[in-house]
Amino acid sequence: MGLKGIVRELKDLRDGIGNISRRSSDGRQNSRRRGRSHIAPEGSTSSTSSVIDQSQWANMPPELLLDIIQRVESSQTSWPARRDVVACASVCKSWRAITKEIVKTPEQCGLLSFPISLKQPGPRDAPIQCFIRRERAAGIYRLYLGLSPALSGDTSKLLLAARKIRKATSTDFLISLVGVDFTRTNSTYVGKLRSNFLGTKFTIYDSQPPCTHPAIQSNCKMQRKSFPKQLTSNVSASNYSVATISYELNVLRTRGPRRMHCTMHSIPISAIQEGGTAPTPTELTNFRDDRYPTTPLSKGKKPLVGFSSDRLVEPLESVLNDRDPLVLKNKAPRWHEQLQCWCLNFKGRVTVASVKNFQLVASAEPSQNVSTAEQDKVILQFGKIGKDIFTMDYRYPLSAFQAFAICLSSFDTKPACE
Repeated sequence: MGLKGIVRELKDLRDGIGNISRRSSDGRQNSRRRGRSHIAPEGSTSSTSSVIDQSQWANMPPELLLDIIQRVESSQTSWPARRDVVACASVCKSWRAITKEIVKTPEQCGLLSFPISLKQPGPRDAPIQCFIRRERAAGIYRLYLGLSPALSGDTSKLLLAARKIRKATSTDFLISLVGVDFTRTNSTYVGKLRSNFLGTKFTIYDSQPPCTHPAIQSNCKMQRKSFPKQLTSNVSASNYSVATISYELNVLRTRGPRRMHCTMHSIPISAIQEGGTAPTPTELTNFRDDRYPTTPLSKGKKPLVGFSSDRLVEPLESVLNDRDPLVLKNKAPRWHEQLQCWCLNFKGRVTVASVKNFQLVASAEPSQNVSTAEQDKVILQFGKIGKDIFTMDYRYPLSAFQAFAICLSSFDTKPACE
């Protein structure tokens, strides 16, 4: 059987499992309506698990399975064809384990495969090129993977979506893996961006803690020991402050374009030093499990790990105060005498002049031992190419989620900055 035939049967198997799962769910709902309670015998498994275990693919020799997934992964290098790689990981546990071993992080291969890739650092050599489509009426912003806006049709890959919510004293951008549901109780919620009243300072909140740092790992372990299971299915996700974005005031409008600074509290400055590495999560945290507390602490006690103001109130940067965070600043544009405007070299990725356009580079002190070449690299660039279409190119050590949140801050109105 050829490689295409194997992939085709994998998709048929996945569809069959989905149909069985839906029928099983419908059966459970019907049993609830009839008022009956079915008790399964001890040691029994669901129909879906039995189908996977008894399928011809579950018992495939590991050597042959490894060769098949390697060939699928190497041949599918772009979306939507890369869905076949994700299909391989959804067949059964053995397939999923081998697929995770073969598929590398975006830093290593420059490809986005699984949802966790959106929270992992981008490649070091070349940026990942994306673009954002804005829907003004609905206040929704969608991030797509692609080289041009023509890929934003039905066959394109939607990475993230955000919804803008205006409040009396702030503006929130709720970020989700899908473009139709932005509730924090859903498993597709990945974080949010919140501004202050003037729109000059923003805070990026992540839905999961960056437990890659030893101090945070020990705190998470203490939390698991200190707090019993207290969560219910309707508890909203927690938010962890991982970065802040500040825009300099320019009330007199004499300093030129916007000036911004991004302090990435979850990324140390050592990540861009020689031999340094950025925090790389390996899986998305289940927001409603028993690993992290969601009830406030008693009065007078300080939390161990920072949550947002609607949870625990100590910011995450207090836990990370033993290391210097990565600071990004916008690259200074030059004044073009002939065009009579400020200009930046976007290498053809930006075609429309806008106050929202920017490029971010690392800002380091001489004592931090960061090479000049690293400080000259553009880590994130954002610019306008159409009425409601913008390009976004990011690279190591930022992730797609962090880069998207930074770009969202440019869409908010800033009367005191321009």
